[in-house]
This record gives sequence, structure tokens and C-alpha cells, in this order.
Amino acid sequence: MSHVDPRFGARLRVLRLSRGLSLRALGQLAHRGKSHLHDLESGTKAPTPDTAAHLDRVLQAGGTLASLVAQPVDHDAEAEDLLARVRASDVSAETLARIEVGVDDLASAYATTAPADLLPLVRRHLAYVGRLLDGRGTLAQRRRLVVAGGWLTVLRATVHVDLQHRSAADAHLAAASRLALEGEHPEIQAWCLETQAWRSLIEHDHRRALDLCGQAQRIAPRSSSAHIQATAQEARVWARLGDVRRTRQALDRLGRLTANLPVPERAEHHYRYDPTKALAYTATTLAWAGDPAAEQAARVALAELDPHGDGGDRPRRSASARLDLALALAAGQPDEASAVAAEAISAGRVVPSNWWRAGEVLRRIERTGAPEAAALREVYEAHRPADRHSGQWQGRADTRWPPVIGISPHAVGQRGIQWRVTMGDQDDRASESTGEQIDAAEREAARQRLLAQAEAERIPPAETTRAVPDRRWRRGR
Repeated sequence: MSHVDPRFGARLRVLRLSRGLSLRALGQLAHRGKSHLHDLESGTKAPTPDTAAHLDRVLQAGGTLASLVAQPVDHDAEAEDLLARVRASDVSAETLARIEVGVDDLASAYATTAPADLLPLVRRHLAYVGRLLDGRGTLAQRRRLVVAGGWLTVLRATVHVDLQHRSAADAHLAAASRLALEGEHPEIQAWCLETQAWRSLIEHDHRRALDLCGQAQRIAPRSSSAHIQATAQEARVWARLGDVRRTRQALDRLGRLTANLPVPERAEHHYRYDPTKALAYTATTLAWAGDPAAEQAARVALAELDPHGDGGDRPRRSASARLDLALALAAGQPDEASAVAAEAISAGRVVPSNWWRAGEVLRRIERTGAPEAAALREVYEAHRPADRHSGQWQGRADTRWPPVIGISPHAVGQRGIQWRVTMGDQDDRASESTGEQIDAAEREAARQRLLAQAEAERIPPAETTRAVPDRRWRRGR
């Protein structure tokens, strides 16, 4: 089934009105019924990619309308296609080394790139690894390709979780786990389990999350990044279950594991544990457990992450720390909690999979009857993802994502691969890229609709929302 951006109907109406056309007039030009066009504008019916492309041509929209309807992606087929290619490989040592560098680049880009922008880059690298697996080679070469495919596939699954693409995440987590078994790589297996635990946690299936954390810790090499991350995740699950004693025990184990851990060469690498995560994880865990120490822990984490109040080097973690602080303050100091939560939400750094945390804080504050809750509700609704299952990224109006610097295969010859650097090319935007951030005019339109005061207003073309560099942005789970 095609994915339709929820902005399609409004965009179609704006284009029609801007050209002075009635529904009947557009129907005559496009050879479509008036009622059908009305249903498309109101969202009652979903357009097919062909219909969207046809209306785009009739209205001379330059592709902006057609881009809002994505061709269907068969995620299961893509995952199975990679698995079917795991036979033999014919690549040089230099080629393998460059592929592994590309894997590290993408895992590091996870911290600084919008999920919808990162996804097509990961898919392209996976497709290239798949093509290489069609060739012949030694067992050692094949294993390195399989391991690279495993890392890329678990990364792809993680991005799908971010975007709340459930079926796609299921397909690629299963594929990554099988690749890890084929490549005899227990750490990738453990990361698959930890990612499933994380998803179970955000879906509030806490008992399953706890079981998955235990499995990940048993499979992961001792003191590896996957083992540490699974321990941190376990502490958060115990906190959600309200078991303070076991929460503290898990935090103590996490502290021992990270006490002498050096900062990795690439601290932003998603699969290399950054010791500074422990501070933020502790604040989150204590806040969820309702521990009185949560407020101080969150304030310390905020001071470390955002000393100047501008988001710091890791704005996503800063936003999460603000949500933790707001949660800790909600019962006793709802006025400050509202202000802190509003700042976190309006920063535009909460991915769809974490939106429930903002909702939890809002509900806690609303239960106190504090007058500030109404203003927080308005901020919350203004930044709410348009569709929980659409993968739409909802940042604030002035959110800016840096285009990822990706390494991609350019040509294959007898000497191996030549590589080039791409800076967020338009060609990299695949079907899931409809989750671009919404610009200021669209944000205002969404807010007005939610307040039942909407009037038709112009929505700028989708390409005007193109990301621009902001090197200060960092992101962490």
C-alpha cells in the first residue's frame, strides 16, 4: 500500500485555489470527478502514486504534489533479498575495508541525521553489500560482508523503530539476527535483542523488555557496548515496573561497567557505548522510578549536557533530560515542570518513537490542576506527530538537520571500489523520505486546525523544507 503524506489534501487544495480553479474546473482538466477530488482534498480517499503524478502535471506543481505519495516498499522482500544473496563474495581487501568504514560512518551519522534522511543511505549501502554477496570469494571475505550487512540491517531496523515503521522494523530485526548467526557475531545478536527491548519498553510491554534485556546481556561479550547498553536498558525497565530496589541494583552494575571505560574514538557511534550516556540514563531511570534523587540527577545531567541553555552538543539528550526533570517536578512544582517540558518539546528533538514521554509529563501536570497545564497542552499539540504510524518527523518550525556526509560506491573496477562523498543528495531520498520536518507555515496550519480555528492558508512547496547544516545537533537514544 502506498504511503500518503497527511499534507497531501491541504497541498492539493492550495494548488487548486492558487490557480483560480473550482473543483469542477479541475475535474474537467484532470478528467476526474468533482466528488473524487473533494475526497482527496478532505483526506477521505487516498490518492495512488499515478493519480498524484497526474494532478501534479495538470496543476504544474513541479513534483511537489507527487512527492507526497510514495511508492509502496515491500520491506519483507528487501530483507529477504539480502539474505538470499549470502552465498559467496568477490571483493578485494581494500573494498572490504572501505565498506566497513562506510558502516561506521552511517552508525555515527545516526546521532546527527534525521531518521527519514538516514534511511535511504542505509538502504543504498545494504543494496551494495547485497550485490557484492552475489560474487565469489573466500570464507573470510564472505564473513566480513555478512557482518557488515548485519550492522547495517540492525541500524536500519533502529531507524524504522524511530519512525514507528513496525512491520519494517520486525523484518529487519529478524534479518539482522539471522545475519549475526551466519556471521558468528554475538554482539550484533545482542544489539538486535537490545533494540527489541527498547521497542518493547516504548510500547509499554515491560515484562517482555526485561526478558530481552536479560537475553542480550547473556549473549553479548562481557563489558561490550551491547552488554552495557542492555544493562542500562534493564535499569529503565525496572523503573517502569516500579521496583526501586532492582532499579538501584541495575544502576550499580551499570556504574561498575562504565567506571573505567574510556571514551571511544567516535563517541557519537551508535554501537560504541559513550560513558556520558550513563549520566543521562541515570536521570531517566530515577525519574521513571519516582526516586527523590531524580530531580538532582536530571539537573546535573542538564548542566553537563546543556551548560549554556542552547541545546549543547547533544540537543536530543538535553531535551530528554528536560523531560526527566519535568517528570520529577510534576507533582510538587508543576509550574516549573510545565516550563521545562515546554522547552523540551518546542526544541523539536523528540522523535516519534519517544513522543509518549512528552505525553506522560503532560498528563502528570494536568492531573495537578495547575493553570500552566493549558499552555503546555497547546505546545504539545502544536508539535505532535501528525500520524503516529506515518513516520512523520515533527520538529519545531526552525528545526535544521545537517545533511549526512555519506560514503557511497561510485564505480567498481579490478582495483576495487572508488568512493565519493555525497551531501544529502535529493536522489538519496527514498520512499520513507516523506517524513521531512514540517516548515513554519505548515506547523501553524496544524496548530490552527487543532484549535478549530483554521482558515485556508498557503503551504509552501515541500522542497523548501530541505535540511541545512547545524553542526551543533547531536542525537542519542
